[in-house]
Amino acid sequence: MRGALRAGDQDAFAELFRGHADAVFTLAHRLTGSWAAAEDVTSETFLAAWRGRARIADDDRPLRPWLLGIAAHQAMNVRRGARRRLGFLARRPGPGVVEDFADEAVSRLDDAATLARAAEAVRLLPAHEATVLGLCVWSGLSYAEAADALGVPVGTVRSRLSRARARLRELSEPPGATSDPDHLRAIRGARR
Repeated sequence: MRGALRAGDQDAFAELFRGHADAVFTLAHRLTGSWAAAEDVTSETFLAAWRGRARIADDDRPLRPWLLGIAAHQAMNVRRGARRRLGFLARRPGPGVVEDFADEAVSRLDDAATLARAAEAVRLLPAHEATVLGLCVWSGLSYAEAADALGVPVGTVRSRLSRARARLRELSEPPGATSDPDHLRAIRGARR
């Protein structure tokens, strides 16, 4: 299949898309937290894969890690862009934000509150840690496959995953368990 992809065989590429689009979309959604952004990341991933098909190695390794590595990089770009836009908007004077009552209603449900804490915790992770978490935990890649997909040593993948898990434990504690604002600022500051 790799040879056909390198040669620009559209049927081989369609087979690649059918076989991996769901995994790419799932990873993208988990890393961005947005269905719309995940759709964009999925499109950009396969566009980048098509454009970079000539660089596919001539071996028998699975293509899934390669695609998920592209998706992880695309998702990091989306997260960076969102942070830039939010930072710009935060600097602009404007009317105060009206709190949404729906958030309060949802927080009354334990499962929804737990899910929200987990999503926020993942959002607060540094992009490189969230990416490794997405590749190894959510997408099921081995350390070696994730390292190959990201172009980093296996030890880097292991240490990033370890730090991500530790931060997630701290960040996803229920309200009141870690209510010290200085502690939360220190965790958030570690993202930078």
